[in-house]
Amino acid sequence: MKKLILLILIFVLICFAIPIIFTKKYNSQEVIAEVPEQKQEYDYKQYSTIKLLHQETGEIEEIGLDEYLYGVVSAEMPASFEMEALKAQATVARTYTIYKIVNGSKHEGADICDLASCCQAWISKEKRFESWNENERETNWQKIVSAVEETKGKIITYEGEPINAFFHSNSGGTTETATNVWGGTNYPYLQVVTTSGEDAYTQYSSEVTLTKDELIQKLKEYHSDIEINFEDEDAIKILENTESGRVKSIKFGNIEISGVEARTIFGLKSAMFSVVIEGDNISFKVLGYGHGVGMSQTGADSMAKLGNNYEEIIKHYYIGVEIKDV
Repeated sequence: MKKLILLILIFVLICFAIPIIFTKKYNSQEVIAEVPEQKQEYDYKQYSTIKLLHQETGEIEEIGLDEYLYGVVSAEMPASFEMEALKAQATVARTYTIYKIVNGSKHEGADICDLASCCQAWISKEKRFESWNENERETNWQKIVSAVEETKGKIITYEGEPINAFFHSNSGGTTETATNVWGGTNYPYLQVVTTSGEDAYTQYSSEVTLTKDELIQKLKEYHSDIEINFEDEDAIKILENTESGRVKSIKFGNIEISGVEARTIFGLKSAMFSVVIEGDNISFKVLGYGHGVGMSQTGADSMAKLGNNYEEIIKHYYIGVEIKDV
């Protein structure tokens, strides 16, 4: 009888113990599942901070790389552009910055400056907010921050090294090689590529009209010996175009200059232009905005609208590259 009671007690204890054991196990797993994964900060190693030269004041500021990129992306590309275009811009800007650090800066004591005409544009959050409508400031800024954060650590490489990631506003439909703009040795990843849809942007076309006297005066600032006989049928003549359709060389009277120099002299938005003489006026009809090398920003936005992601955009504009972590 005692044995029977003992067996019953053991059975009862087991019945109570089994649910407790499995409940603890289940609850333990449930607790673990509820603990959110901690976001890891990206370790940029030697690139965690950069020295930024503010050209207007001459001040050199030490700033975190991604914080710096918030200012670059917001200065270089409209926040209204597609997220994948902004992510492409963030990756390009990060690559360009690290390329400058790796290959040596032209600014003593600084890695890069804040001028678009020299390095790449940068603007502070406070200044950027001043140019945005109050009701869109926070949304715009968070979009910029997300573009940088979602590409954190990513750079564009060619044969394992960061590329010289040039970019511009609008290619006029076709990009240009670096050699045709700056001379020297060409970069294998900066070739002529085409993009559809850029004609939908205001940066696509422009026109500059000068009188004949104004044209000669501007030329004299660079070439004092200029002489033009406008009675001559070939007084102004484009002599050669590049593969991309930009002016490679052009003749004005007795001088011959490059299309890049003509762009500088006459303040043209691009070297992709034609010339029309009508009475006393000379008109330069221009396509594109910028030097045309590397990624077109409006082209990137156009590709993003068609469903391309930032990696596809980058690999369209930079040939044979890989996107890797720093």
